Amino acid sequence: MTRTYRVGWATRGINGGYAWLTRRGVGAAYRHILTVRGRRSGQPRSTPVDVMVLDGERYLVAPYGVVAWVHNLRASGELELSRGRIREKLNAVELQPFPAVPVIRRYIRDVPVTRPYWEVGVDASDAEIAAIVPKHPVFQLVPPDPAA
Repeated sequence: MTRTYRVGWATRGINGGYAWLTRRGVGAAYRHILTVRGRRSGQPRSTPVDVMVLDGERYLVAPYGVVAWVHNLRASGELELSRGRIREKLNAVELQPFPAVPVIRRYIRDVPVTRPYWEVGVDASDAEIAAIVPKHPVFQLVPPDPAA
């Protein structure tokens, strides 16, 4: 049975610690601060996230399910990633299930702390992984359109 992600005092403390380190450019190279406009408030909301790189492309994966940042990103499509002093504005494109499979497989392999929240393991079939994509969306990060 998979674990349900709950934001309590311990989670807030851990996320705060990761955010503090990431803002200073310390810790896992894949960890960044995601800032996205709140879908209701319009105010910027930030949280630490893990960015996966696969075949030169970057992706955001929702290991804990469709949480607040996922709703906000779906609504705006625009985000800022930061790590240390580097800030980058990007757009996000949500992937369909089968293109998301290799990204999720890499995520499960590379970020073991999230494994209890996945319904599948690294050795799951492509079809099994594709079936959970609605619960764990994947977004490809792309540069903003300069014409827009």
